Amino acid sequence: MKTLCLTLGLLLLTFCLQFSTAPGNCCFKFSTMRIPLNRITDITKTHRSCLKKGFIVTTKLKRQICFRLSSDWVLKVYNKVYTNEGST
Repeated sequence: MKTLCLTLGLLLLTFCLQFSTAPGNCCFKFSTMRIPLNRITDITKTHRSCLKKGFIVTTKLKRQICFRLSSDWVLKVYNKVYTNEGST
């Protein structure tokens, strides 16, 4: 009985650790189109443990679209959003 409890405990611990270290939102495909500023509701960077770094833009229609970090217009929007948040 002790062996069974120990085995189940280790299995549960392994399961919890596996999902606690999983990255958040990651991007695998990147868009090159521009989105009008008035359609963007949120913009975030991908999780630091993602293999491909980028921005995740959420639109008013709840669509999430990935853009590369090197995309100038997305970087400007990101900086504008977070600069405005810090000043209010």
